[in-house]
Amino acid sequence: MDYAEIAEKLVKFLDLRYEPVAVKVIKKGELIPEGYEVPEKNLRHCQSIMKARKGESFVIPADKHACVVGASSLGLIPTPEKVASGEFHHNLGMFDSVEAAAEMVAKRPAFEPESRIATVVGPLKDAKVEPDVVILVDRPETVYWIIPASTYFRGGRVNFSSAAFQATCADTTILPTLSGDINVSLGCFGCRKATDIENDEMLIGIPFNKIEEIVQALEKIYEGPLPKARQK
Repeated sequence: MDYAEIAEKLVKFLDLRYEPVAVKVIKKGELIPEGYEVPEKNLRHCQSIMKARKGESFVIPADKHACVVGASSLGLIPTPEKVASGEFHHNLGMFDSVEAAAEMVAKRPAFEPESRIATVVGPLKDAKVEPDVVILVDRPETVYWIIPASTYFRGGRVNFSSAAFQATCADTTILPTLSGDINVSLGCFGCRKATDIENDEMLIGIPFNKIEEIVQALEKIYEGPLPKARQK
């Protein structure tokens, strides 16, 4: 399946509100792909995801990332001392102590500092390079169907990891890339403050090397149990 076909099937089977988003984090030494616009204003990774689900595409070099927390976890810049120490997140009032905030940062999924040079974000249907992950932003019931699709052929259970921060970068871009497994996020303080994500929406990151299998499973589920569960 090509990218447009995968995107079309995901939209159809899941009844998605928005387009599936393709994300690639460009490694140092790789060429930045042509055919993408650099945003005029600096963007947070979460903002680029939310814009991409509505049709926009970007290549965002390290110096165009607006959030140092996201950019540092994505391996684009070194982690600022105030972030690593916990001071930054503690000052937001989301942790009882600096130490608690630092513990969250220490355990976040992250690429090696300065190992990446840019992110490429856009609708999957328009992707010009193979993504690392595909991110869906939608209702919980919609996101749910990726779970049975991911266990359709081999069974088992699915484990998720999340935190109070970094829903789009750590939870649904980096962790699926590093682990090779899907991961769910309920959203985070940053994306809910800085983007137009709705109160009833959440996210899931799907490693691209598993997307075709998941679409194949969804097609089977779409023909049987899915419509039965949606009858109300």
